[in-house]
Amino acid sequence: TKCESGCVCAEGLYENLDGRCVPAEECPCEYGGLAYGRGEQIQTECEICTCKKGKWKCVQKTRCSSTCNLYGEGHITTFDGQRFVFDGNCEYILAMDGCSVNRPISSFKIVTENVICGKSGVTCSRSISIYLGNLTIILRDETFAISGENPGIRYKVKTNALHLMFDIIIPGKYNMTLIWNKHMNFFIKISRETQETICGLCGNYNGNMKDDFETRSKYVASNELEFVNSWKENPLCGDVYFVVDPCNKNPYRKAWAEKTCSIINSHVFSACHNKVNRMPYYEACVRDSCGCDTGGDCQCMCDAIAVYAAACLEKGVCIDWRSPEFCREF
Repeated sequence: TKCESGCVCAEGLYENLDGRCVPAEECPCEYGGLAYGRGEQIQTECEICTCKKGKWKCVQKTRCSSTCNLYGEGHITTFDGQRFVFDGNCEYILAMDGCSVNRPISSFKIVTENVICGKSGVTCSRSISIYLGNLTIILRDETFAISGENPGIRYKVKTNALHLMFDIIIPGKYNMTLIWNKHMNFFIKISRETQETICGLCGNYNGNMKDDFETRSKYVASNELEFVNSWKENPLCGDVYFVVDPCNKNPYRKAWAEKTCSIINSHVFSACHNKVNRMPYYEACVRDSCGCDTGGDCQCMCDAIAVYAAACLEKGVCIDWRSPEFCREF
């Protein structure tokens, strides 16, 4: 009903979100409940959108990337945006190429090793192995080790107080940025120069989240557990048959978990609430905070909140949420 010429404004003028009559050039655009003025931009990983006469004009980026997140006690968001949770005490393939039957040669493979980290049986990602031909990078115990070499691969290692970052270039195929918070959160950001198929727990990266549960045998599983079990790196590991609810197992921790995780719903993150749906992150935070019951309680909770803060930053909203009393940087 807004910005319709001749309705409440004179012919040729349009009502904006403040109720003022403005020319078409000054009409704002709306996204996530927020108004953006003429010429303002929003960005996704694949598009840059500019506000023009009340409508978004979007241009595809020349290089499009997508991110897969593994965080907390088995939470995954695939490259195409599918979310699921699993509790498996094994090594699992997160992402690899060379998945097609015709071209089974892999130029990279990323494996997560999960270990039990709470009495309720929940698991945490503790070790990440990155295989690049004869070059191997192992992330474990808050540090990394590199062995072997592959002259066809270019990589850089960056480090700061909170993260280890690896920029990896496989010429003619992929540019990857891998970010590890030295604990349970791991991000794989890929832009590719080929339409090579990708597979693993991070999905098939084809732009369609509905078929992300594609198993190693190339069919779409009926549920996430069947999908997860198909991507075990070690076939001798036991299958996962159910997902534990740590808050039901540890009801005495639920109130504390809900209270500490409520910062996600508070005014601290209010600038991000219209940009990124906070509920999946809040629920993951509560679940993880209930589950970490054998030490590292606060680390689990802080890691879960940090994932929401990272999602906000991807949308251009930087939240200063840490303090000396709450999840301080070490």
